[in-house]
Amino acid sequence: MKKQKELWNIFFTMLKIGLFTFGGGYAMIALLENEFIGKKHWIEKDEFLDMVAIAESTPGPIAINAATYIGYKTFGIWGSLLATLAICIPSFVIIYAISLFFDLFLSLTLVAYAFRGIQVGVIYLIGSAGLRMLKNVKKKPLPLLILSVTLTGMLLCSIFAVNFSTIFYILISGALGVAVYLCSLLRTRREDVKK
Repeated sequence: MKKQKELWNIFFTMLKIGLFTFGGGYAMIALLENEFIGKKHWIEKDEFLDMVAIAESTPGPIAINAATYIGYKTFGIWGSLLATLAICIPSFVIIYAISLFFDLFLSLTLVAYAFRGIQVGVIYLIGSAGLRMLKNVKKKPLPLLILSVTLTGMLLCSIFAVNFSTIFYILISGALGVAVYLCSLLRTRREDVKK
């Protein structure tokens, strides 16, 4: 009975996140953090940062990947299925309803102004989520170096209109992280052999 109640809890939490978040995955990060860490205490801040990194670098929308992860971590396979379903339902229903009246919907002046207001809100949500995640980055040389190089690279590519996919930033950063880990592992083994 308790497990069933917890499953409904995760279902309605993900349904709420899917229903009240506009602007896609990055805009959802602030709401996901608030729900998962602040209210429900399902994960810790470090694990949230790891979850966002994995959810962003795996195929599919970040919100669905995060919901699947949280659902599986907290309640196993049934939790992941319910969480994924719940976060998808609002988008599916809203898009289906809009598609029925798409031309009429776009011609409404009130709708156009509403979307302009939503765009401003989305920019704020993405910016605040990014700043919060930046504060939680471990203040070690490698993460700070990767962050600095990536931000500089993105800024230079934007200024000089160079088309460089963010996938390459993810792959290069991941390769650097693995290389540093392997080097530290090798150094530790050498020190153990010397002892």
